[in-house]
Amino acid sequence: MSARDPAPRERSGTTGRRFPRAGTEPVTAQSPLRLRLLLSGIFLPVFLAAAVLFGLWAASSGPGDSPGTGALTGLAVACGVLAVIAAADGLVVRRRMRQERAARPG
Repeated sequence: MSARDPAPRERSGTTGRRFPRAGTEPVTAQSPLRLRLLLSGIFLPVFLAAAVLFGLWAASSGPGDSPGTGALTGLAVACGVLAVIAAADGLVVRRRMRQERAARPG
């Protein structure tokens, strides 16, 4: 079995590890799910607010203003995409945390 072969299901662990341990990571290593949840909780409203503010700024800017409407619209779209990514990551982290809690004995 090579290092990239998927681990058998019975050895995959509670979090559904895809590949067997390489032997270099600590046995007690844990995924930083709480930190990821905190960061997505902080940055989701920040990116949403930035998207709204850049959108409003783009809507109120005139033809000769600097920065131009195109740049402000691009920033609004980029912040919106980052907000969607933060929301999706928050949902994934919550699902993984529920799975880990359900898999714990006792």
